[in-house]
Amino acid sequence: MKPFNRTIGISVILIIVNFLLINIGFSQAKGDSVLQSATLQQCVQYAMDRQPLVKQALIDEEITENNIKSRLADWFPQVNFNYTFQHNFQVPVAMIGGNTVRLGVENTSGFSFTGNQTIFNRDVLLASRSRADIRRQAKQNTESNKIDVAVNVSKAFYDLLATEQQIRVMLENIARLERSYKDAYSQYQAGITDKTDYKRASIALNNAIASKKSFEALATARLVVLKATMNYPAEEPLDIVYDSLQMENEIVLDTLRSPEYRNRVEYRLLETQRSLQQSNIDYNKWAYLPSLSANGAYNINYLNNEFNKLYNQSFPASYAGLTLSLPIFQGGKRKYNLSVAKWQLKRTEQDIISLKNGVNQEYNAAMANYKSNLATYEALKVNLELAKEVYDIIQLQYKSGVKTYLEVITSETDLRTAQINYFDALYALLSSKIDVQRALGEIKW
Repeated sequence: MKPFNRTIGISVILIIVNFLLINIGFSQAKGDSVLQSATLQQCVQYAMDRQPLVKQALIDEEITENNIKSRLADWFPQVNFNYTFQHNFQVPVAMIGGNTVRLGVENTSGFSFTGNQTIFNRDVLLASRSRADIRRQAKQNTESNKIDVAVNVSKAFYDLLATEQQIRVMLENIARLERSYKDAYSQYQAGITDKTDYKRASIALNNAIASKKSFEALATARLVVLKATMNYPAEEPLDIVYDSLQMENEIVLDTLRSPEYRNRVEYRLLETQRSLQQSNIDYNKWAYLPSLSANGAYNINYLNNEFNKLYNQSFPASYAGLTLSLPIFQGGKRKYNLSVAKWQLKRTEQDIISLKNGVNQEYNAAMANYKSNLATYEALKVNLELAKEVYDIIQLQYKSGVKTYLEVITSETDLRTAQINYFDALYALLSSKIDVQRALGEIKW
């Protein structure tokens, strides 16, 4: 019985180990797709790894690379093999010197090996000269999409964070109001004040609870927006974390800088497009040049009237040569195509001028918004400190019987408003800073 028990014990242990390994693997796989706690940088990086917009751009890069290789493959020798078989039910005849002569046999077959080597061809020459620009364009498109994703995720993060801060403010407000309500009710029971004070406290407390629920609903909606922007699983939790002191330190921006359009990926894309269009002009100029290729073939033919003897004897044939092709007249097609290519280049140059003007306009608008938000933030920061001081003083004076409860409620409302306005101004300022950095071309991915 002992060996049997030992076998059962080993089997049970193996089953448990396998179960644990499966669960560990599942947990790791699940952990790879969710974030336990997410900073702004982690949210942006998560989006870079999983956002379909970025993945599509990377796929486009792969497609572009393979298209380039496909075009460049035309430089290599092109070798083909053909096999043919033909049975003639009626062999063609011809009248030669008054005699009827059959032209062919009933059964024919052949093996053919052909080869072609391009020496000069404008299509493969264009592919060779423009491949670097095409690769650069694909990478710049990816960079542009990554910048869009980074900006969108950052703004969605700040929107959610502002709402969560509002909820925290409301929780602090509710805690203060609950204490005030207890104090007012105690004073009412002691006969110090009438019932209007604690009823006012009850009204203020109910209003604060209703406001908190409103902010919680807004936070849920903004969390959905952030998850969608990140391509985060909708059913998984996402807790964002932040450092308030670090964020306050990050609001500073050099307002004396001038926009440099060369830093913008949009400008680099237009430069690449201009280079490609110059290559297109050259391509249309090459249409006036001949195409040259070397070609050759080796054929093995089989001819016989009897099918079972068709492959008894072969008749090989081979050749090698050069092919020079030069279109002489095409109705002006080459001229018009060249003209179109030149006009396309001129249009791109106008796009570049328009972009320069647009960058200046975008930068000035973003900087004006940033300065406005900065001034608002600094003023509201002072207001917050004053509101805290006023609330603490009036609270002490009320407990001493100097101030009325109405003044306590008013100071508490001022403090709550100052807190909410302060956090709104902080995150609006950080969001406007992103717009300035984007206008300057400082957001890199």
